[in-house]
Amino acid sequence: MSLRRIAAEEAIAQLAGFDAVIDARSESEYAEDHLPGAVNWPSLNDQERRLVGTEYKQASPFEARKRGAALVARNIAHHLETQAMTLPRGWKPLVYCWRGGQRSGALATVLDQVGFGVQVLDGGYRAFRRAVLAELETLPAGLRWQVVCGRTGSAKSRLLQALAAEGEQVLDLEALACHRGSVLGPLPGQPQPSQRAFETRLWQALRGFDAARPVYAEGESRTIGRLRVPERLLEQLRAAPCLQVQMPLAARVAFLLEDYPHFVADAESFCERLQALRELRGAAVVERWQTLARQGHWAQVVGELLEQHYDPVYDRSMHRNFAGLAAARVVELGEASPMSLQQAAHRLLRPR
Repeated sequence: MSLRRIAAEEAIAQLAGFDAVIDARSESEYAEDHLPGAVNWPSLNDQERRLVGTEYKQASPFEARKRGAALVARNIAHHLETQAMTLPRGWKPLVYCWRGGQRSGALATVLDQVGFGVQVLDGGYRAFRRAVLAELETLPAGLRWQVVCGRTGSAKSRLLQALAAEGEQVLDLEALACHRGSVLGPLPGQPQPSQRAFETRLWQALRGFDAARPVYAEGESRTIGRLRVPERLLEQLRAAPCLQVQMPLAARVAFLLEDYPHFVADAESFCERLQALRELRGAAVVERWQTLARQGHWAQVVGELLEQHYDPVYDRSMHRNFAGLAAARVVELGEASPMSLQQAAHRLLRPR
């Protein structure tokens, strides 16, 4: 019986209709990126792939295929025994590997012989990846963007969350990237995803939006940490109407101290991050800020960072890159409490 194959575009359209999406690649390939909701049933794990690949290149392709077949058979048996014994006859999974070849084919063949309604993603993850990149070229232009701008510490991300709580469509790029978008932006205990995984998350979010309703997003630079924002999305955000959030300096300092407690708890980590500013601000200025932090003068150092570094950089960048900023509607925030943010969201959505 020949395996049933499905093209990437058709599989994407039917993704919610599969009982499971199974990634037959190794654990590191899966970790880098995978189809939304996929689970990992490796036909060969990382160590086994290296072993078989080395034998293929240095010894004999035939011997390598024999070894690989034995390992694949053993792994598939393990997946069946640990994952499939309680599954009903009508279970319908989608299986894929890198190119839709031997790794997914071996697993799918066994599942098919058992009697499950298995389909193989034709072209594998590589075909899915091509589809994602193609749609990232077109999806942003079909949406109505509203860009939330504001100096560092003006609670833009919190305002986006308040808008989402009101039922609005929000694209939170910093949440998708696990980074707050500045030198001090890495989130403790939350490594950034790979570029591919970031783009898959972004693609999934864009596909879920209603084109008839606005989508709110923060004005970002080309990179968020080490991740690049896709060019077509960046173009649409930079051409979109803007909202300008304004909050007094003292309130911004208080908000940042609340929002970055890990730095207050670990001054050396904060000082290490400041090292990246030595070239821009000079060694003497950075060393002064490091001394203030080590002495516990947090409000002073954060205020100086905002006034001397973040605000000038922001003003130059935003006025240069965001066409709608000059005509932006101003959103005044006295401080960043949940009530204040909720009220601001209400004013935006139900203006008098």
